[in-house]
Amino acid sequence: MLCPCCSGLDYSVCCQRWLSGLALPPDPLTLMRSRYVAYVQNNGDWLEQTWHPSSRPPGLAQSVAQSSEQTHWLGLTVLANQLAVDGQSGYVTFFARYADKRRGFIYERSRFVREDARWYYIDGTFLVPGRNDRCPCGSGQKHKKCCGQ
Repeated sequence: MLCPCCSGLDYSVCCQRWLSGLALPPDPLTLMRSRYVAYVQNNGDWLEQTWHPSSRPPGLAQSVAQSSEQTHWLGLTVLANQLAVDGQSGYVTFFARYADKRRGFIYERSRFVREDARWYYIDGTFLVPGRNDRCPCGSGQKHKKCCGQ
């Protein structure tokens, strides 16, 4: 089975090891991909474990469980991955598509920090594509003719 993170790898050699607790993600990109899979699989526990305590919303796992009943994740496109020179922080820019009552997307630049040899999600800045920009999903179409409809 292909990994839901859209890496093109089999789930057993991709995100499964992180979500099963066999190992810790080695970098922000790997953590971000595993977090996307956690949303796909309704794994609120993994999302809580990987969200830094200083910014973690209360009741996160329960909130994910409630929203997952209505949300179907459609795909992930990673657009950028930056690691700080000191190796203790990083950013990942991604575009994730979903459907609930209607289709939508999350276009975000996520910030990560490393503490005690473990990576955590801190927060993200939502990005807004221009109507005439190429769609961040990678289709090659203008955003207004693709995910921006």
